[in-house]
Amino acid sequence: MDKPKLVSIFAGRATRYLAEKIAESYGMKLGEASVTVFSDGEFQPCFEENIRGRDVFILQSTFSPGDNLLELLMMVDAARRASAKNIVAVIPYFGFARQDRKDQPRVSIASKLVANLLTAAGVQRIITIDLHADQIQGFFDVPVDHLYASSIFMSYIKKLKLPDLTMASPDTGGTRRAGSYAKALNTDFVICYKQRSKPNQIGKMALVGDVKGRDIILVDDIIDTAGSITKAADIIMENGAKSVRAFCTHPVFSADAYECIENSPFTEVVVTDTIPLKQKSDKITVLSTANLFAEVIKRVENYESISDLFKFKKT
Repeated sequence: MDKPKLVSIFAGRATRYLAEKIAESYGMKLGEASVTVFSDGEFQPCFEENIRGRDVFILQSTFSPGDNLLELLMMVDAARRASAKNIVAVIPYFGFARQDRKDQPRVSIASKLVANLLTAAGVQRIITIDLHADQIQGFFDVPVDHLYASSIFMSYIKKLKLPDLTMASPDTGGTRRAGSYAKALNTDFVICYKQRSKPNQIGKMALVGDVKGRDIILVDDIIDTAGSITKAADIIMENGAKSVRAFCTHPVFSADAYECIENSPFTEVVVTDTIPLKQKSDKITVLSTANLFAEVIKRVENYESISDLFKFKKT
């Protein structure tokens, strides 16, 4: 008789709110872990149960502050030293992903550095969702299961039953993403072309495509300061769109993002729970990734296909 799978799911402090839902959806309790914080701010994670010979899934998003990344690395190291059989880092939001290349002299490629740190700590697999750049998967020398929020967003979009739907990208970098949604939903898409004067600040933006009389949905992976996406919404409405909504996976929401969204023409901004919201807004709807991550963990354990989750039939 086959031995039962020995699986444990743990969470860092930053992502415990989501990990509890993932563990519940998986059908088990979240593992017991603690963090001792010393008077100087130094901290020490500890697993409060035996993990020897177990498949350990450690959940932690690596948004600011940097302690979230350090805590994940320390938990991975602790699991390796406690003789875990397999260590999988589940990173709903992979921070530093926007630093995936040298876009100017004498700068770090931070996302590659993070990949090296995770591998050196003892990670044997990565599960994440909507990386800012697909090529980051190649920075790892271990398997990466790259999930897509489209599996969550698509059903919500269909429920809206928008009569004149057109997808849109807030920049040229998101053209492929918008095109994928448009293909699955059998509709057109438009592009907002932007030029940055400096990071987090838009210089010029122009619209490529016709939006007159259309219900527009902007899709992106991250909303940071909300400057780009709200400016795109303004331009779209100025060009005669009937309505505009945004679907973005990671609600970073820094600086004046909440105020920008409140003052924008958006009917609704739909995000996931990879990052917890700092405040509520009537315009912001949060969809949970818990069931998706739980299903992927099950499939990893049972050596089943994950790509099947992201195959969509045309409407």
